[in-house]
Amino acid sequence: MMAGSIFFVVLLVVAVFAVSQAVVTVRQGYEYTLERFGRFTMTLRPGFTLIIPFVDRIGRKINMMEQVLEIPGQEIITKDNAIVSVDGVVFYQVLDAAKAAYEVSDLFSAIVNLTTTNLRTVMGSMDLDETLSKRDAINAKLLTVVDAATEPWGIKITRVELKDIRPPADIVNAMGRQMKAEREKRANILEAEGMRASEILRAEGAKQGQILQAEGRREAAFRDAEARERSAQAEAKATELVSTAIEGGSAQAINYFVAQKYVEAMTAFATSPNAKTIFMPFEASALVGSLGGIGELVKAVRPTGDAPVVVPTPPKPTRTPRANPFTEDEAQ
Repeated sequence: MMAGSIFFVVLLVVAVFAVSQAVVTVRQGYEYTLERFGRFTMTLRPGFTLIIPFVDRIGRKINMMEQVLEIPGQEIITKDNAIVSVDGVVFYQVLDAAKAAYEVSDLFSAIVNLTTTNLRTVMGSMDLDETLSKRDAINAKLLTVVDAATEPWGIKITRVELKDIRPPADIVNAMGRQMKAEREKRANILEAEGMRASEILRAEGAKQGQILQAEGRREAAFRDAEARERSAQAEAKATELVSTAIEGGSAQAINYFVAQKYVEAMTAFATSPNAKTIFMPFEASALVGSLGGIGELVKAVRPTGDAPVVVPTPPKPTRTPRANPFTEDEAQ
């Protein structure tokens, strides 16, 4: 009975172990490879699966989710012999678990070395300026090359990104000076363009001002000419009327106009505010003679019917005393 009990216990343990080996649960996002006597037979999908214990076993557990693999920093010599330090990341996803498990020995190491080699090749064919300014082009070229190389492994490279490109310190300083000189050049160009535009606008303004002044002078000259023309017409009309009056009447009309102008000139001298002493280079009898001429003219016009016009008898001409050349203030 003791031996039977031991055998029963051993059989129960073996059965439990066999059942535990036969039941396989695959987690979501993973795929397992199933090997029968060491040979790959199938791929187990996520979920509950029964296998043959002691015959089948789980080979590799493959992560089917998209993963990130860092590319360690390395120094690369560019086409113009500049040394730059570069590091990056690779995003990949396993599409075929069997190929990823059995087509390559160390998947991670293979991806890193493949990406590093192609990174050296791509950046080594570019100048330093191109490596700094064409990062997107480098990423796209690396993605195409590495994806094509890893396709037999059942891998899909979804993205390759360069995290940092670090030139040497002396090159960074030279680039800083170059950038400063370029910005100063742009500032000088903009300043020169601004001064040029300002001068052009100022010249345009002066030109417009001169044009307007010329137009104003032309208009003023036209107005002056028109005024002189009208004045000449008025003078001609007055002369014509005077001539008609002389032809039809007495010659005393001429004396009237001469006396009128004479009196106006004397009035202008008398009302001048610029001097207190006036030199009179004429005889006072001339003024009285003019007034007499006006009287004779009036008599000729009104000979009858009205009251006689009394014309003052001009005094005897006397010698006008010479004016004192000094003003009252100066004499004092």
